[in-house]
Amino acid sequence: MNRPKIFSAFLSIILLTIFLGCAATQKQEGTGEYVDDTVITAKVKSAIMGDNSLKVTEINVETFKGVVQLSGFVSSQSDINKATELARGINGVKSVKNDMRLK
Repeated sequence: MNRPKIFSAFLSIILLTIFLGCAATQKQEGTGEYVDDTVITAKVKSAIMGDNSLKVTEINVETFKGVVQLSGFVSSQSDINKATELARGINGVKSVKNDMRLK
């Protein structure tokens, strides 16, 4: 008799749990944000590796919620500037943190 109501309530609880489990917090990305950040990271790496003026392979790229962090070692300040400029030019990048160091 009350089975449809119980089933409906149970289904609602399950769906609510699923949606909350995929939600983002300040320190944890949601599923969609993780995918977006992965795409941004790949695009930044590709731009850096594809630029002929940069002769670097020691730049690490990480992205969290659209904020790109560049780290590693480069030969000159112009390499730092160029890598930062390339990262900022990628669609979806909110800001760039520069943690690169000169060799």
